[in-house]
Amino acid sequence: MALTISNKGWVVIPAELRKKYNLLPGTEVMIVDYGGVLSIIPALEKPVKQGRGLLKELPSLTKDLLQERRKEKSREAGRLR
Repeated sequence: MALTISNKGWVVIPAELRKKYNLLPGTEVMIVDYGGVLSIIPALEKPVKQGRGLLKELPSLTKDLLQERRKEKSREAGRLR
């Protein structure tokens, strides 16, 4: 789908896409540059709250850090003996 940019820099998002993505008048969006590809993304109303739990499936970095520190302490204790 090709769109034309007006002399004011405006782009009209077709009605079918506005309906599909629930883009109502007044909806804030962000333009993101992904290395040469521009994307229009609805802005999050509460980004911290809405992003919470996004990475919960990944291993805990805190657990990994504590485990690494324990290993370090035991190696140091072995050297001191």
